[in-house]
Amino acid sequence: MATAAKVLRNFYRDSVSLMQLSSTFAKLPGVEQASAVMASPNNIRLLRDAGLLTESVDASANDLLISLQGNAGALESALAAAESALKQPPSSSENGLSRGIPPRSIEMGLGNMVGANLVLISTPGEYAASEAFKALSLGLNVMLFSDNVELKDEIALKRFAQSRDLIVMGPDCGTAIINGIPLAFANVVRHGVIGVVGASGTGLQQVTCLADRWGGGISQAIGTGGHDLHRDVGGISMLQGLKALAADPSTSVIVLISKPPSPEVAGRVLEAAEGAGKPVVANFLGADPALVRRGNVFAATTLEDAAAAAVALAEGRNPDDAKPKCTPISIPSGLSPGQQYIRGLYSGGTFCYEATLLLKKELGQVFSNTPVDPGDRLHDVWTSRAHTVVDLGDDLFTRGRPHPMIDHRLRNERLIKEATDPETAVILLDVVLGHGSHADPAGEIVPVVQKARDLAGKAGRDLVIVGFVCGTAGDPQNLARQEMALREAGVILAESNAQAVRMATAVAVRAGAVGGRL
Repeated sequence: MATAAKVLRNFYRDSVSLMQLSSTFAKLPGVEQASAVMASPNNIRLLRDAGLLTESVDASANDLLISLQGNAGALESALAAAESALKQPPSSSENGLSRGIPPRSIEMGLGNMVGANLVLISTPGEYAASEAFKALSLGLNVMLFSDNVELKDEIALKRFAQSRDLIVMGPDCGTAIINGIPLAFANVVRHGVIGVVGASGTGLQQVTCLADRWGGGISQAIGTGGHDLHRDVGGISMLQGLKALAADPSTSVIVLISKPPSPEVAGRVLEAAEGAGKPVVANFLGADPALVRRGNVFAATTLEDAAAAAVALAEGRNPDDAKPKCTPISIPSGLSPGQQYIRGLYSGGTFCYEATLLLKKELGQVFSNTPVDPGDRLHDVWTSRAHTVVDLGDDLFTRGRPHPMIDHRLRNERLIKEATDPETAVILLDVVLGHGSHADPAGEIVPVVQKARDLAGKAGRDLVIVGFVCGTAGDPQNLARQEMALREAGVILAESNAQAVRMATAVAVRAGAVGGRL
């Protein structure tokens, strides 16, 4: 398969825009894969590793690099079309108002918005820290969407911000809702009294969406980045977010979300939570609830438990009585004796981790590219074995490709592969709506689900596909329409990831009993 590349000099686009552009370019005639990135050395290396760049390029991190793979006869015209789309001039006016000169620095932006107190930074990682320091020096809080920021720089940024009573959300902070405005990958939720601080983007999305679904509302949702509760970082941003929500008169319930922090950081965070003066729900995935529960701090073992407890507390109810119930699932009669395994195909990293935890508790060993236990690591991430749950948003899968919340092709290909495996009983998946995600996920998934079920049927097997949609009625993709399309295609939908996992487990246990292998 041929490749072609084009460098656009001194042409900047942010990370979210580039992921969306990559997905658009991949749909050009004759193109199999496409990537649009800033031409940093790290991005060039990733493109070479992914096989999307085979020629040498003369480019710098200030240049935009388009790389295409596909039919040799179509790539030149595809490159021209991609370049033309990028260079389309913006409209000179909007609603009859003339636009000024686009700001080319944080200082210029602040000059146009003198009341601003937050900046979202989405630049290549090697430049993100310096831009964040500039913003902090100007008195701005920072949401750092960029990843590949060194840990030492994260520590320095957060300590610098803390000394100025500012907060750094990130690096690699993919989700926040501030004063009702969704930032990066986030959903449209109703306003309410539940404040959330999370070290996980999809964890924040699940809790805020479920709270909205069950009648609650969100005051603020503050991301911290995945490394914030690392021992060396010390949970600086989570502690700042907790302190801000404790002092916020519009917040009456606080939710904390993270994978298990280091013990010393967990102790510090829980001590601060106990002194918050408000009920706090702590969801440290995989942590012992007995070590979390204290005074006004309630332990939640799953993301749905955290949302249910928060809504109950907001309504003055006992959170211990707010356990969501899983809808019973009818076990298909057409599963053959050899079908016994669950194959989880996730776009959300925290969803993948939560699913692995829950499945491991019920089924024993579960393999993954992001395992709970090191001994369960999937050595060949492209091939499942036994019960397997994969995070398709992991760097191993996204080299040279857009994130699977934007581009569904990689998961669709894997779904077909799992459907042809005679040992697959259940395919488990998430569908994430909201700003930043694909405009019509069901439109991408449904034809592939139908093909997968047809392939299994022709082989004389049933195939169970279980999933959930993380979204709200206010999201631009239309939650009701997305769920209806998936159900009509035969996908069994749950309200949450935890419920979907329990449904999949029920099928696997029955299938294992029939096959005599579980």
